[in-house]
Amino acid sequence: MLASFATHGVAIWPEKRRFRPVFRLRALETLRQPHRPGLSARVPDAKFPPGADPQAVEDAVSEYQLHCFRESGNSYKVALYLALAGLDWTPVLVDYFKAGETRTQRYREDVNAMGEAPVLTHKGKRYSQSGVILTYLADTTGHFAPTPDQRYEALRWILFDNHKFTSYYATLRFMLNFMPGGETPVTEFLRTRAKGAYAVVDKHLADKPFMLGDKPTIADLSLAGYVFYPEPTGIVLGDYQAVEAWKERLMALPGFKLPYDLMPEGPR
Repeated sequence: MLASFATHGVAIWPEKRRFRPVFRLRALETLRQPHRPGLSARVPDAKFPPGADPQAVEDAVSEYQLHCFRESGNSYKVALYLALAGLDWTPVLVDYFKAGETRTQRYREDVNAMGEAPVLTHKGKRYSQSGVILTYLADTTGHFAPTPDQRYEALRWILFDNHKFTSYYATLRFMLNFMPGGETPVTEFLRTRAKGAYAVVDKHLADKPFMLGDKPTIADLSLAGYVFYPEPTGIVLGDYQAVEAWKERLMALPGFKLPYDLMPEGPR
């Protein structure tokens, strides 16, 4: 099915090619750390096109395959984990905007019945929902895993993230930047709720470097899903100084990349 694509269905990324965001957040770029030889995560060197044969994806040379698209912060949570952990992975482009791929029958039958990204394929099995995927990766690789005593605290923050911190902010960002209509009573409501969630996390981080203490865990990577995107939301992120300092610490981790540099760009 993929014979028409180069290299057995894999579109190879040119060496050292980097994805560039539409909007550049200069402050974040200034704070990015250079890669350290031997520690930097493997830069994904291939991607599958939208509609790729799922079996061909599973047979790819990389150990992990991630269905994702770069505008998706939930995808970024997992992509960032894979990059920071230095795991061998391949992004599988989901054509969300032009083809509406997640809404197609093929995607829902062959990839994810929930019609969402990200989806991680590993050892013949697929995992969806970013919190589940992060937990699976932590359990099976040990990277960014909470201690046994921290396990439920990590889950608490992952659930808070998905229900409030990511949920309100991501929906606000989408409505203001990827849909027509501009400001509405709905965006005003979402902004108020997002600011409230930010305030909770900001207060929590005021006396600790990472969500669970001295070391980053999957709780941090879950909450990091949308905080590095440059699109405007009407929220002054600088008002949350503890969150901003936490973001700098995450950017200093070896292998860190911004979302538009880490995942492939799809057609629009």
